[in-house]
Amino acid sequence: MGKLYIVATPIGNLKDITLRALEVLTDVDLILCEDTRVTRKLLSCYNIKTPLESYHQHSKLKKTTYILNLLKKGKKLALVSDSGTPGISDPGNELINFLIQRIPDLEIVPVSGPSAVATIGSISGFPMNRFLFLGFPPHKKGRKKFFQEVIDSKYPVIIYESPYRILRSLNDLRRTYAEKNRTNAEPDIIVGKELTKKFEKIYRGSIGKVIKEIEKDGVRGEYTIVVSFKH
Repeated sequence: MGKLYIVATPIGNLKDITLRALEVLTDVDLILCEDTRVTRKLLSCYNIKTPLESYHQHSKLKKTTYILNLLKKGKKLALVSDSGTPGISDPGNELINFLIQRIPDLEIVPVSGPSAVATIGSISGFPMNRFLFLGFPPHKKGRKKFFQEVIDSKYPVIIYESPYRILRSLNDLRRTYAEKNRTNAEPDIIVGKELTKKFEKIYRGSIGKVIKEIEKDGVRGEYTIVVSFKH
């Protein structure tokens, strides 16, 4: 029987990879990745020649069956995402569920490492002994309910957002809070842009202040947001 490694990769800075992850990526027979172009940059940086195969949210049953058969043949595979830890806001958990339903005794090995959730939480200044991670807000259906859940949480909430919707989401968050509390006062939030990358920037302050600063700087890169209304 084969073995599947779930390998965390850098969220931006290519130096943020563990020695163990490099060892696994060198040793396995095949690396499953979201975008072969992105993963190839990482492998080239460390002179790793392991073959790549794409696996992402649009992969068909034929691809997952192919992966299943490789494991049945005893192959060692590694699953990576474009950045961070697979299975967190990406389809890695769907693949794992598919495989363990068919090979209950399959050995699945986590190779821990970078995560935007832990990275932003570590510098938030909020009490992070308990927190709620909600991933990306819905684009349409369920959006209002999503932000209501953020506002109502007893614990700090971490969410992801793309450059295309960051301002919309912050404005929705601002509006939802105002509607519930019937006040113009705004709580402080923290937003990380391009975490660990060359143009990383951390925004702190009221929602309105952060919106203005992001508008001034220009909307680029990926964002991670921490909201806490109970601290």
